[in-house]
Amino acid sequence: MQKSFKPLFEQYDWSAVQQRIARCNAADVERSLNKKTRDLSDFLVFLSPAAKPYLEQMAVLSQQSTIQRFGKNIQLYAPLYLSNECQNICTYCGFSMDNKIRRRTLSDAEIILEAQALRAMGFQHVLLVSGEANHSVNTAYFLNALRLIRPIFAQISIEVQPLSVEEYIALQQAHVNAVLVYQETYHQEVYKNYHPKGKKSNFHYRLDTPDRIGEAGMHKIGLGVLLGLEDWRVDSFFNALHIEYLQKTYWKTKYAVSFPRLRPAEGVEKANFMMEDADLLQLICAYRLWNPDLELSLSTREHEMFRNHVIPLGITTMSAGSKTNPGGYVVEPDSLEQFEISDERPVELIVDRIRAVGYQPVWKDWQTEYTG
Repeated sequence: MQKSFKPLFEQYDWSAVQQRIARCNAADVERSLNKKTRDLSDFLVFLSPAAKPYLEQMAVLSQQSTIQRFGKNIQLYAPLYLSNECQNICTYCGFSMDNKIRRRTLSDAEIILEAQALRAMGFQHVLLVSGEANHSVNTAYFLNALRLIRPIFAQISIEVQPLSVEEYIALQQAHVNAVLVYQETYHQEVYKNYHPKGKKSNFHYRLDTPDRIGEAGMHKIGLGVLLGLEDWRVDSFFNALHIEYLQKTYWKTKYAVSFPRLRPAEGVEKANFMMEDADLLQLICAYRLWNPDLELSLSTREHEMFRNHVIPLGITTMSAGSKTNPGGYVVEPDSLEQFEISDERPVELIVDRIRAVGYQPVWKDWQTEYTG
């Protein structure tokens, strides 16, 4: 029988969690800060407005914990967008089916050109990304793309539509190291408003996706929420609850969290909840203080100054030089992006910045042969 996060998820009420966070006070924060080992209740405290005055102390502890577990290393990767075809309507995404844009899916030759361009920049870790078009950009397409790029990259991650256990097993056997899947928001009552049409509108199918990835024995699973859709504090609590469940259920798998803040895109509504830079730093530190083993990833969605600032404060992974359109590196640089990136610096400048603060850029921490 397929395991599921759903029974645990349904024990929690969105409004009740929101009220618990709001009730936290300074004494709760100080008690959690002084603990040597922390649990999910401490994470909830660190998310609260009451923890905001303690941000400097949280950052110092987050830095110490990260160095102890990961050293002074920042893993680098770049996304390779395979397709902007999509059969979902999502109110926040430039690839949404109702946006009248020219659709493109990379051919074999174009995939190789894009991959070689990234390799020439130094990347050995690539994240394959696509819209959700099950009829044309499906597992067969992904397996072919993996066959093409495997000689080029040592480490391959993927962020595509939710798949079956059998399909994830096939990807794992084709040397995929990690699968990223975002619930976007755990607020079930409003989820349908953001995803009115397409397979993505099925809240529970998406909620069970990490279980299917774990069942397939994938080496790493990446989770996250789209920060700006709903109350980031409550959404992040549910994301952590999900990770805690997965770590107990699929204990051989590694876990990572990303922090995508809603960015401008073609036909996209404004963020429902604004998240300031200090809020995002608080969230990064909260994850680190709660769970020292988590990989924490920050993309080029964030602006240059913020990314520079957080390198030593808990982050373990960063994208660089990113293009969020299929063919964006060399094939068709001017095609429509999924969202606007904010840090547009060339890769070499980001590498220089990482070294300047005493950290080492890491181009890979995996080899495709490890997966089979």
